[in-house]
Amino acid sequence: MNITTKPNPVLLVHGMNDTASVFSKMAPQLARKGWTVHDIDLTPNNCAQPLDYLAKQIANYVEKTFPPEQSIDIVGFSMGGIVSRYYIQRLGGIDRVQRFITVSSPHHGTVLAYLVARPGSIQMRPDSPFLADLNRDFSMLERINFTSIWTPYDLMIVPATSSRMLVGKDVQVPVPFHAWMITDPKGIAAVAEALAEPLRQHHPLEQTPPPQKLPKIDSNI
Repeated sequence: MNITTKPNPVLLVHGMNDTASVFSKMAPQLARKGWTVHDIDLTPNNCAQPLDYLAKQIANYVEKTFPPEQSIDIVGFSMGGIVSRYYIQRLGGIDRVQRFITVSSPHHGTVLAYLVARPGSIQMRPDSPFLADLNRDFSMLERINFTSIWTPYDLMIVPATSSRMLVGKDVQVPVPFHAWMITDPKGIAAVAEALAEPLRQHHPLEQTPPPQKLPKIDSNI
């Protein structure tokens, strides 16, 4: 069912080794339902730079694309959900974003990240300092509509439950493959439902914590 009130614009953020074209099925379906859909190509997309470096690209895109008074919603797929979290939790995005949906994102890391010794991949390893920093105050996501969509059959996010969070709404979708989460009708429907949800009662605003100085990552590890 199409939404009846003017919605926030939606920014789609892709994952590792992807581009915005990965949303070629989701984007037009959201547009037909009434959303104005935007996307961004993160550069580089292969984890050769830290995730906080990519998050600054989101911040710059939002600042250049939307007027200051315009609230937005973000959908982040896989690595894109973690990059978006850094923007929201550390770069002031919490004051712009009203709905934040992550799709199969490694909130607590994935063991497959040990297979790639690049800065961004190292940050997505379980118990990395980067994820520990974000998760030390994950409760600030209670200030917005946060939804984590995940599949128990995910073979890229290992364990699959790493996509779950102790805050917001948890949506399990029985999609058999990681990449299909943003192309399968069930996954797209779950995203549309989360975007259409009325805003929940928010916790009182608090000052956004400053980014902690993260340890320098040696890409030769």
